[in-house]
Amino acid sequence: MTVVRPLSKPAPMFDFRPVGYVIGLLVAALGVTMLLPMGFDLAAGNGEWQTFLKSAVLTTFIGGLMALACVNGVGEGLSIQQTFLLTTGVWLALPIFGALPFIFGATNASVVDAFFEAMSGLTTTGSTVLTGLDILPQGLLLWRGMMQWFGGIGIIVVAMVFLPELRIGGMQIFRTESFDTMGKILPRATEIASRISVIYLGLTGACMLAYLSLGMNRFDALVHAMTTIATGGFANYDNSFAAFSPGSHYAASLFMLLAALPFVRYVQLLAGTAKPLFRDTQIHAFLSVVLILITVMLGWRLIRDDIATESAFREVLFNVVSVISGTGYASDNYMLWGTFPVVLFFFVGLIGGCAGSTACSVKVFRYQILFSAIKAQIQRIHSPHGMFSPRYEGRKVSEDVVGSVMAFFILFFLTMGVFAVLLGLTGLSFITSVSGAATAIGNIGPGLGSEIGPAGNFAGLNNTAKWLLCAAMLIGRLELLAVFVLFTRQFWRG
Repeated sequence: MTVVRPLSKPAPMFDFRPVGYVIGLLVAALGVTMLLPMGFDLAAGNGEWQTFLKSAVLTTFIGGLMALACVNGVGEGLSIQQTFLLTTGVWLALPIFGALPFIFGATNASVVDAFFEAMSGLTTTGSTVLTGLDILPQGLLLWRGMMQWFGGIGIIVVAMVFLPELRIGGMQIFRTESFDTMGKILPRATEIASRISVIYLGLTGACMLAYLSLGMNRFDALVHAMTTIATGGFANYDNSFAAFSPGSHYAASLFMLLAALPFVRYVQLLAGTAKPLFRDTQIHAFLSVVLILITVMLGWRLIRDDIATESAFREVLFNVVSVISGTGYASDNYMLWGTFPVVLFFFVGLIGGCAGSTACSVKVFRYQILFSAIKAQIQRIHSPHGMFSPRYEGRKVSEDVVGSVMAFFILFFLTMGVFAVLLGLTGLSFITSVSGAATAIGNIGPGLGSEIGPAGNFAGLNNTAKWLLCAAMLIGRLELLAVFVLFTRQFWRG
């Protein structure tokens, strides 16, 4: 007797349409924003406005077509797999179209240089391949600032909505504390983004007014306010912030610090609750680290160079805050301060700011959880029968979160090492390879050495190295795991 077995149902196809729809809308929106720098160049009588018109039409047309082609697949929400793909897809698609003004415009940049500049802008890394910034048309300078400003607010939404939901590197510890988004990712993201936008705009406006009052012209104040609050670091001049008055250095230091704090605390402050802002142990740890670094660096300069002036304090304050927040501005060539500051700056960049801010790199809360886990392990060794658990802000940290944090640390430094080796294979020197990998993965901005240090830029690197650094910037900005998961078989099996 023949037994007829029922046919197994084929696995459902992965539906790309909701992802394509959102990416298409964002690409189209990016094209519309290109009309603003076009207006600046048009008002200035600069023929560069045609570059932005061409780029805007092309970007809006392609983005609109993509959204229309995928609109029939839009449902009530996104699955976890679709959210992972969307998170990476957005940060890959927007730099492609953001690069068009550099290709068509006055820079006549190659494809790799244009994509590098756009990726560095939207990931708020701040590394640049452009020279002669002082004479670039205002439209292109404004576009660089706008990309960083968009990237800054974008990464806050990603960090506060998507990454906690996707359990990336311990970010899930902030899920219950900030916003409950499970099953409502896109609608909830819109609500959160609206609250954050008010604060983001307010900080940008306050920063611009501060710069205006300290001697910047209106255009420089606008662009640098955007890149300061985004902790991006793109400047309008080849010598970065050294072009501005001492007072503007202090103002920039203040606003870089404010931008490196958790924006959820500002949301709560706006709602009338100030206690979480002042009781946040992550903020306490971050500000304490900044204070210690400034003290140590200032002491070094006093001992080594016998410098005890206001300018020395200002240079130390500005550059320490710039590097630890991942902004990447430079007011002085700290490569000339001696070996110790150079080594210290390398590790400072790997600390980063607070979770849920525009700052980059590892983030302070992960170090707090790491040290708490180490402390608990030492206590278990000393007292084997005791019950010791890692704690964060007085609460017990689950093994799931600790495991995520440990995995992040291992993957972060392993990825940095792999990229450093790959960069070395392209012919770069040791210090350029290692610091280049670190500054790209950490989205810091300047590297170390004469070539990519605070007094140089990335223009002289070979094309292979630039493509590698673009990949590293994307991976680092999205906390590594959000990108790497796309290359696993289990992800596509879903």
